[in-house]
Amino acid sequence: MARIINLTQHAATSDQVSAGVFEPADKSAVAALLTFEEPPTKEERAVRAATLAEMAVASEAEAAMIGGAPFFMYALEAALKDRGVRPVHAFSRRESVEKKLPDGSVQKTQVFRHAGWVEA
Repeated sequence: MARIINLTQHAATSDQVSAGVFEPADKSAVAALLTFEEPPTKEERAVRAATLAEMAVASEAEAAMIGGAPFFMYALEAALKDRGVRPVHAFSRRESVEKKLPDGSVQKTQVFRHAGWVEA
């Protein structure tokens, strides 16, 4: 099974962990690098992407689960590929669950189930 570092702001689901995903040693640093308060320059995107990619290399990850601001994903994908780490996006199936409530109304929720990877 591939070692897949979680380079998203969200915690990996149990299904993703079962598929080889692990959390980085410094999850707060990952979140900070993925958060933009102002529109970033090309150089800022490149520096942040390189930093995340180096974290993946240091953790001996074979792949990285990525997600976040669409304007940043290309830079992150390129930085990971340059270092031999395969960028992947999580693919989930949405399941609709209905629950009848005591007052007779029905509550509908969406449950997302991990169903694989989409390579960048």
